[in-house]
Amino acid sequence: MPHMRQACLAVSCFLALATSAKAQSLTEFYSGKNITMVIGLSPGGGYDTFGRAVARFIGNHIPGRPNVIVQNMPGAGSLTAVLYLDNAAAKDGTVITTFNPGIITDAITDPARAKKKFTDLGWIGSATDSFRMCYFTEKSGIRAYGDLKRDKTVNVGGGGGIATAAFNDVGILKNLMKLNVRPVVGYPGRAEVHLAMERGELDGECGTIEGIPDDWIRDKKVHVVAKTAPGEGVGIPENTPWLGTFLTSKDDIDVLNFLTLTNKLGRPYVTSKQIPADRLAALRAAFDATMKDSEFLAAAEKQRLNINPANGQEAEKIIEQIYAVPARISDRARDVIK
Repeated sequence: MPHMRQACLAVSCFLALATSAKAQSLTEFYSGKNITMVIGLSPGGGYDTFGRAVARFIGNHIPGRPNVIVQNMPGAGSLTAVLYLDNAAAKDGTVITTFNPGIITDAITDPARAKKKFTDLGWIGSATDSFRMCYFTEKSGIRAYGDLKRDKTVNVGGGGGIATAAFNDVGILKNLMKLNVRPVVGYPGRAEVHLAMERGELDGECGTIEGIPDDWIRDKKVHVVAKTAPGEGVGIPENTPWLGTFLTSKDDIDVLNFLTLTNKLGRPYVTSKQIPADRLAALRAAFDATMKDSEFLAAAEKQRLNINPANGQEAEKIIEQIYAVPARISDRARDVIK
């Protein structure tokens, strides 16, 4: 009987706590809390710039107006920050991660190494799609795409390391476009890559307009020679050729399109899928409101951040589209970015 009474008491306590937690409103939960914005890359690059811009405003749109703090967690191309969500972070809706979506491609082409299926995340949204270009320093002597077709090896930075979008871009140049380029990894992020370009250690890189020093393109310190996807990207010089125009095989073009498909999720924000559903909904609503916030948009314009958002549901559909790519294409893509 004593054991039965203890068991009943334990069950009663559990039910009371559960009822109390369920009854707690979103405002009550988030009021006075800190939300951590985990940025999967080092300070100074485009992901860091975007993440800090969102962090400044998103708390204003979350019930209870919690404080938002930023934590950089570089590693494994930003996969460390993604894995942190389910491995060690609180599962209560107080941790958000932004990461390099290039690692999604790696997760599909080499799932054993990636250790994560990206449909198993709580997708909050993406601040913009990513329009990527390849550019080279004036001192490299590369001023047009044709200049890459030479015997001398071209050193191209893979900022953030293996599996990032930058590393994948170098793989495209080397293994799909058959150019004599060498990926140089070991730099935590783009800020370090840019310093290496200024020192002459690197000839160039592929990346987005965000994070590039204002004067590089304007003063022709670098030359943009190609873009990785068709269409017009903000800040990319007119008449910049698409890499696909230099390919003749449909399969090669399909591989290129697959490897750049994650660009639609250029600046993604996610949380653990294990958090309560109402808190995920609140974070999604706050993100959507931030993307329309006039003060945020003014700050983004000042920092030359292109805002073209996708909400959480749209981001989920893009992820499903990426995972639906035929195996023959993803298998070939694995060889391109290995």
